[in-house]
Amino acid sequence: MSRTQEQPQSRAAQRLQTRRRILDAAVAEFKKTGATDGDIAVIVEAAGVARGTFYFHFPTKEHVLLELEQREEARIAKELGRFLASPHDLPAALTEAIRLIVSLERRLGPLLFKDLLSVHFSPTRPLDDTWREHPVIALVAEEIARAGERGEAQNAVEPYYSAVFFLLGLYALLTTTTGSKAVRTAALDSYILTTLRSLEPR
Repeated sequence: MSRTQEQPQSRAAQRLQTRRRILDAAVAEFKKTGATDGDIAVIVEAAGVARGTFYFHFPTKEHVLLELEQREEARIAKELGRFLASPHDLPAALTEAIRLIVSLERRLGPLLFKDLLSVHFSPTRPLDDTWREHPVIALVAEEIARAGERGEAQNAVEPYYSAVFFLLGLYALLTTTTGSKAVRTAALDSYILTTLRSLEPR
């Protein structure tokens, strides 16, 4: 490989490393303050970059959240897909989906988790995509469809919409349920039971 070929690759690798440092620094700041109150000066100092470099990579704080959303959704989809590759039934699949999303909430903290959901559902999000492009929704929908084929769920239900309703309800429950761990656990247990009953064959 010639030196002229190596240099563009090296610059691209450096840009990627810089972007990752900025993202990690922004995530750390948003965990403490929330995105709205996050201080760009704190982020760029932690990342070791100029303020203009932040805006080169992320024109707005919302763009930081969108990249974080894509990264975390890919992570959840990978783990859920690995689980679904082993023997399981529908209750186990939905329970695992809940476990992974609760783990995400715990990892990000309540402030950043709510910010992530806000951008997830924002009508002004700066991406042209559809629900069907979200891998976690797709995996849950496919699982509900397979459950229908096995006789575990209604064949009459639309798996895609059932998956959307399940995840929307879960996100709402997580952001509104307060109290002890026992209260949260009881609410999630009741939620999955209600979901499964709504999908039962009639």
